[in-house]
Amino acid sequence: MFVLAALYIALGFGGLAALAIMILRIGALLGECPQSRATARAGAVTIATGFSAIGAGGVILIGAALALLAQAPMAGFLVVLGFAALCLGLGFTHAISTLRAVMFDAQDKVPPAIPA
Repeated sequence: MFVLAALYIALGFGGLAALAIMILRIGALLGECPQSRATARAGAVTIATGFSAIGAGGVILIGAALALLAQAPMAGFLVVLGFAALCLGLGFTHAISTLRAVMFDAQDKVPPAIPA
């Protein structure tokens, strides 16, 4: 059971880290635009931080279910890992939607360029 718990922690937090890095990379790509550079980077860092904090709590809470499913350790491991992946994926989708909304709001507030 200890091996499965350690494997769950490695895979759960590994997936969380991969998705948080992906949020930061998407923000960096959006930050290449000179008009919305600061907004994209600040938004991505803020959203990735919140996603990481909530995701870490979720991984820990879901991992606690491994003890409840001790009767069938492998089945419990697969159920818990699948549920954690599902929750992290839904959180990632919401985080990217939030980043998109931040960028959309930033476009409305950028003054038009004055031709020289």
